[in-house]
Amino acid sequence: MKKLVSVFAFLAAVLFAGSAYAAEGVHKIAVHVDQNDPAIMNLALNNVENVKKYYEGKGEKVVIEIVAYGPGLNMLIADKSPVKERIATMSLEDPELQFSACGNTLAKMVKKAGKDIALLSEATMVESGVVRLTELQEQGYTYVKP
Repeated sequence: MKKLVSVFAFLAAVLFAGSAYAAEGVHKIAVHVDQNDPAIMNLALNNVENVKKYYEGKGEKVVIEIVAYGPGLNMLIADKSPVKERIATMSLEDPELQFSACGNTLAKMVKKAGKDIALLSEATMVESGVVRLTELQEQGYTYVKP
């Protein structure tokens, strides 16, 4: 019986999140990058551009946050990112587009390298990439993993 109550509580939360989205009138997307693969990074950025174009074409607002952790953090490392120019351009075109970098991953990379590692200026540090994705989903963001 407790499991059934938990399931109903979860479904109610999902339905409430959907109604909150409708009331806000904003599409919220969380994009997850966890691979050090330029093709995946470019696919994520393509997804962002396509979603923005679609909703803006309909006159609707969209808020997007890309969260990178693990090997995917290389997307946001200044001297390693294979997509840094594209990120710079996209950030200029949409100042609301957010790039979140996992602090846990960065700390491990710094420890392994024995030196500081600079992030792209467009990146915002979050304590944990997984926690950030969880928080975004709890706030009604749709999760996308290319």
